[in-house]
Amino acid sequence: MAQGARRAIGQVVAVVVLAAAVAAFLSVAAVRHGFFDLRVYYGALTWWVHDGGEIYDFLKPNTQYGFTYPPFAALVMLPMAYLPWEAAITVSVVASVVTSAVVIGWLVDPIARRAGWTRWFALAVALCLAAAFEPMRETVNFGQVNMLLLFLVAVDLLRLLPAGSRWAGAGIGLATAIKLTPGIFIVYLLVTGRWRAAFTAMGTATGATLLAGALFPDASREFWTAALWNTDRVGELAFVSNQSLRGVVARLNPEHPSIVAWLALVLVTLAVWAWRSRAAVAAGDEATGLALTGATMCLVSPVTWVHHLVWLLPALILLVDNGMAASARSGRRRLLLAAALVGYVILISRIVWAWEENYTGLGGFLGSNAYVWISLALLLGLPIRRWARPTGGGPADRGGPPGSAVDPGGVAQLPEPDRAAPAGQRHRIGGLLAVR
Repeated sequence: MAQGARRAIGQVVAVVVLAAAVAAFLSVAAVRHGFFDLRVYYGALTWWVHDGGEIYDFLKPNTQYGFTYPPFAALVMLPMAYLPWEAAITVSVVASVVTSAVVIGWLVDPIARRAGWTRWFALAVALCLAAAFEPMRETVNFGQVNMLLLFLVAVDLLRLLPAGSRWAGAGIGLATAIKLTPGIFIVYLLVTGRWRAAFTAMGTATGATLLAGALFPDASREFWTAALWNTDRVGELAFVSNQSLRGVVARLNPEHPSIVAWLALVLVTLAVWAWRSRAAVAAGDEATGLALTGATMCLVSPVTWVHHLVWLLPALILLVDNGMAASARSGRRRLLLAAALVGYVILISRIVWAWEENYTGLGGFLGSNAYVWISLALLLGLPIRRWARPTGGGPADRGGPPGSAVDPGGVAQLPEPDRAAPAGQRHRIGGLLAVR
């Protein structure tokens, strides 16, 4: 048997074994939420379209949960009201799986090329591991839209913006019109000086919002004047699933959480994010800019349920990417791969739920906020990679993304990265070298 055939068979066997292991793990660890959030969307749209009610007046029976997204999201989801419930589930799951495969494929492709793996094998392994990732499995089990939003943002930052497309920013604008929190990526574009893309994003978000307002004036008025400000509709801030800085503060004093302490933490976090994001863009590292902004969004949002943490996926994949790019048997490779492994294991473990009922004391403080600590560590420690700018005939000259210093498409990574840039452009962040 030819070596290539043996290799292919070995890869198929490895993927089958890994998929079986993940399935066994999910049979024990995964919580079945019965597409709870999708039921809220479906019920609200049915109430609105078929029963003549206002969409923001709907509450899922025996709960406090209603439709919390802007009217443009209702417009995007409107076809759901005309589908049977089983078909709505199918569309939700398929959309999450397909968009996840595309985004993860973009991020793992450099790893596959560098390691000499076939692309299908790298993607299959990554998708199996992503299936065990608690935020991902919660996204699917709740019927959430997180991966659709990440896909829209990734199209802009990983494809359109590096290519210099005039449409760069449109995906971020649509994501912001569907759910407000991706609006931080508009701020990212502004902070990093990509004015055209920022104005495209703002124009797209504004246009989509105005379109929804013209089509659904009553619903729009209700959302922007009342529903948006009704925090009771989203749940309890101190609930352990809220893995944001505000959740940390709320769990310290659930009865009277300090707004001042939360705002101070948010301001410091945003300052660090702006500094690191500007460094990433100055180095041409758009993927790291995406990852840093996703982690920051999770930290500063008032509510970051566990399923929202799919925005940490790019950062974890980039840790592996940077680790694989380092020289074999180097301390840097061991450190980065170990950090990726530890972060991943914690984020599949459901460890925070051990403190669901009692998060007091030092153990409760550390354990109930475990996912917040990972978000902070990624914001502070994710390496920024130097990207090579070819002087002639290279991808950058043709409008494509530049080659990376840690990517076979670019120049080789220097063994002594301190010599890669002038002293005034070097920074040590969290013990990991970031070259501007």
